[in-house]
Amino acid sequence: MQPAILVHTVYKMAPPGYSAAAAEPQHALQGRLPGQGPQVRGVRAGSSKKLAKLAAARSALAALEEGGAGPRAEAAPSQAGLQQSLADHIAKLVNEKFNELMKHDAVHSKRKVLAGIVVTTEGRAEGARVLCVTTGTKCVSGEHMSVSGRALNDCHAEVAARRCLQRHLYAQLLQYAQAADPRAPLPDNDLEPAPGGGYRLKASRQLHLYVSTAPCGDGRIFSPHETATEPDRHPNRLARGQLRTKIESGEGTIPVKNCSNALQTWDGVMQGERLLTMSCSDKAARWAALGLQGALLARLLRPVYLSSLVLGSLLHPHHMYRYATPLYSVILLVVRVSNP
Repeated sequence: MQPAILVHTVYKMAPPGYSAAAAEPQHALQGRLPGQGPQVRGVRAGSSKKLAKLAAARSALAALEEGGAGPRAEAAPSQAGLQQSLADHIAKLVNEKFNELMKHDAVHSKRKVLAGIVVTTEGRAEGARVLCVTTGTKCVSGEHMSVSGRALNDCHAEVAARRCLQRHLYAQLLQYAQAADPRAPLPDNDLEPAPGGGYRLKASRQLHLYVSTAPCGDGRIFSPHETATEPDRHPNRLARGQLRTKIESGEGTIPVKNCSNALQTWDGVMQGERLLTMSCSDKAARWAALGLQGALLARLLRPVYLSSLVLGSLLHPHHMYRYATPLYSVILLVVRVSNP
């Protein structure tokens, strides 16, 4: 999590400011973070406003953590503290696995969005396993669609992670299919036989989706320059809560203006109509209602839901709260909501 966000949420301090006061080197900007005493004052130089603010936040955060000074936020329950530590652990596991896989691949190590799914047992960080690590920010254009299914329409990181999870679930079901008794529980399997037929995710298993940024679509409709602690003054404006589609062969989303006329046909797309692909925010909401297993696996598997959605740095707490609360009850471990 960014140092400035930690200073805002945990210590309830004002955002870092900047000035053109003399600094080393000369003419550099100084980031100043007001505090209750010299031990919590961060003053650092930077060549830009952003770097000056970041350096000031880091300096003040180090002083606060070392000395325990400064006005803290209301004490959170111990469970919330464990959740935050679990979220940090999940993010660390996904990033470490990606760096391990890309250690000798400088070309593919460059990425804008990183996602991954981690499975835990009994909600503990010990023994957590990374099921998949994915990257991606693009969608296929209509002219490159494959009638045989050889081309993926949506290659965003979150969607690719869900596809990897489906493959893992198929492999888990295959273990039961090859067992002497398909209805006997397998200790090392993430699934178990369900009463009445079929299978389900074990009650002791939890799935966590990590995304390095807020999901594209309604969850990312904010400006990164807004103050993270400032509430949304216009939560009901028309731009909020709209279904959005991804831009073909590009990045970003646009609202679906006429949902009733959004029927797509293959020949229509081939003739130049825009291919409509749901935003990741809308897909995450659908997964929260229907599960991650998909239609085919639903014949054998009970709905599989996420236990948490862990977000990285690029997010706005109030916008994520507005987006997530009315749609599904996923716990936002990175965003500490004081008034749930």
